[in-house]
Amino acid sequence: MTPAEEKLAELNQPSLWSGINAYRSDPLIVDLTGTLPRGIRDDLDNMGRYVTSPEAQELARMANQGTPQLRTHGPRGERLDVVEFHPAWHALMRRSMSSGLHSSVWDPQADTEAKNQAHKVRAARFYLTAQLESGHLCPLTMTSASVAALSASPAVQKDWAPKILSRKYDSTNKPAMQKSAVTIGMGMTEKQGGTDVRANTTAAEKVSEGIYRLSGHKWFMSAPMSDAFVMLAQTKDGMGCFLVPRLLEDGSANGLHFQRLKDKVGNRSNASSEVEFNDTFGFLLGTPDGGIRTILDMVTLTRLDCALASSGIMRASLAEGVHHTRGRSVFGKMLVSQPIMTRVLADMALDVAAATALSFRLADAFDRARGSAEEAAYARVMTPVAKYWCCKIAPSLIYEAMECIGGSGYIEERPIARHYREAPVNAIWEGSGNVMALDVLRILNRGKDLFETVFAGLARDLGPAGKKTIDVLRAAMALCERDEGAARLLVEQLALAAGAAELYRLGAGRIADAFIETRLAGGWRSTYGMLDSRFDASYIVDLLYPPAS
Repeated sequence: MTPAEEKLAELNQPSLWSGINAYRSDPLIVDLTGTLPRGIRDDLDNMGRYVTSPEAQELARMANQGTPQLRTHGPRGERLDVVEFHPAWHALMRRSMSSGLHSSVWDPQADTEAKNQAHKVRAARFYLTAQLESGHLCPLTMTSASVAALSASPAVQKDWAPKILSRKYDSTNKPAMQKSAVTIGMGMTEKQGGTDVRANTTAAEKVSEGIYRLSGHKWFMSAPMSDAFVMLAQTKDGMGCFLVPRLLEDGSANGLHFQRLKDKVGNRSNASSEVEFNDTFGFLLGTPDGGIRTILDMVTLTRLDCALASSGIMRASLAEGVHHTRGRSVFGKMLVSQPIMTRVLADMALDVAAATALSFRLADAFDRARGSAEEAAYARVMTPVAKYWCCKIAPSLIYEAMECIGGSGYIEERPIARHYREAPVNAIWEGSGNVMALDVLRILNRGKDLFETVFAGLARDLGPAGKKTIDVLRAAMALCERDEGAARLLVEQLALAAGAAELYRLGAGRIADAFIETRLAGGWRSTYGMLDSRFDASYIVDLLYPPAS
């Protein structure tokens, strides 16, 4: 310790959660990635050291304190429509793009030693990076997911894919094809419809084959500094999907006029805008009436990232809370050893473990879906389920971790404050909880086959608890067929069952037992700490959050 640190220790002030390897200190993520090649695990080890380093944490702090600024006009009154970012933002983007968070699942040259596990490899990197700073992950998520939408138009994909796959971050304000790399944003929602994108009024008029002229507005357009945006607009044939460049090939503006940046609760480092446009050119993706289907291919991938990011920031927040309680003495013993506190921490640890396991199981399904009907069914059914539950529990869990730290947890200087402000966005973005529940109902209304395939896998992994759990799920499914308003019951029960099943499959027997008994077989509960003495709370905390050696 430095003299200053020794003085703080004397004052019963624990050290900050910094310089602790976020990968090596997380036994679950080490286990989840244990089958990956050594080179990739070494890379994750390096990333784990980086994301908790004082230097990286300072970048995250500065990027969120120095929020983006919109410049609509220049000194002569000319339209500029550019967003300026703190240098820390660019440093975070540069590092994450060099890691391929925006492109690796599509790049045949990336991680060739684990080419059949591309989503899982990226999931591990994304999960660790979310523990540092999540705002800059927004454009990286959309850039990666955009390739799914671009694939609907091979000619457009051919031109844009090389720029998307490049890992040389380029923040210059130049036409896309003149840059070393590009990022892609998204514009779906409008004032009058919000989530109901079929109510969109933005119009698209055909100019030539595959080229349309768009006019309208977007109420939320994420990452307005991007080089192009995937947008929905009404054609004469129906709703179409378009790739809209921000600048034209000659460097002139493509008619996108940013009205303002949203002053958001969290996600402060990232810009989100309102935009109006007229005579704005876009490339058609897919058919003129298949826009929703095209953009949903993109949205599905972003939902996986929402679950991963929520799991990551929950892990970082609870790790910070556990670290603090191990270093602070109260009422004659370390805070972590106080029985009530131990049970609160253990109860939270169970949710973080299940959310992490469930998110990585979904990434596995994405990797295997093409060659397995069972995995394809899992990916289809469980994407909205995992997105719903992992994102929904994050705000309350992070708050509880903040309370474990106490008053000093309620200050902006700590990373947990940033995590707390960040947490709600993943539940809202790319479909709120109700939208996820309705998505599950849509699958159910088209037939039960996919659910039965998923249930069979869950029953296998749950072991002795399988039959009773699946009976409960079938009862919830039958209720939803009669009552649409009961959809959340099915979604939550399915998430809990799937999280427990994955913990069992991973061999975390005692952890899985505690999770399933308190979540699926327990009584009504609304706060953390509802573990009885049958479960060894200290064992749970120490296993999932090992004390520093």
